[in-house]
Amino acid sequence: MTDRRTELAENLARVEERIASACAAAGRKREEVTLIVVTKTYPASDVRLLHGLGVRHVAENKDQEAAPKAAACSELSLTWHFVGQLQTNKARSVAGYADIVQSVDRPKLVRALSAAAVHAGRELGCLVQVALDAESGRQGDRGGVAPGDVEELAAAVDEAPGLRLDGLMTVAPLAGPYAGRQQAAFERLMEFSSRLRADRPAANMVSAGMSADLEQAVAAGATHVRVGTAVLGVRPRLG
Repeated sequence: MTDRRTELAENLARVEERIASACAAAGRKREEVTLIVVTKTYPASDVRLLHGLGVRHVAENKDQEAAPKAAACSELSLTWHFVGQLQTNKARSVAGYADIVQSVDRPKLVRALSAAAVHAGRELGCLVQVALDAESGRQGDRGGVAPGDVEELAAAVDEAPGLRLDGLMTVAPLAGPYAGRQQAAFERLMEFSSRLRADRPAANMVSAGMSADLEQAVAAGATHVRVGTAVLGVRPRLG
């Protein structure tokens, strides 16, 4: 366990240096960017070690893994983010432990999360996931709503009991005009964020960038970066 703690501490230090350097290069203050460590496929013991090393934001993408992990770490002061594509039948479970759902991408999910949040007596933060590779009325290959449908979905979150619109999220697309152009993709997301904040100044969270492209996300103006592999190591292949 001591070796694992040392490994995580060294990895965190490297990621912290990358974020700090990216902030300096962009003329931003380090405190403007929040690190979210994506702990999917790793055990609750790693979450505990990360908490001991100062991490306060963690993310998961599958409810069947996240729910027991969050329960095992329930006494820790952590903000739990759900970042994966979410089925409506998992909404009640996710609303029980997640503080923010970053992958809101359709009205049916808004309704399910709203009912679940009200049932749990909680307020659930929501990010509208924007798919920069999707045409209007369709979802992206990695989830998310088409750019032209962002405002309609944001309005649905606004009106839903138990939900709070916190901002936007994207995953750099693998296809379409932004494939291989991460910074351009993230800058486009910032444009949508500016429009959103014109009427909703509190919805100022912009979640973009992962282990391979966090610098581009910081340069574009992201407020949160989601880093897994660079902190926890390469995940084992399944199957």
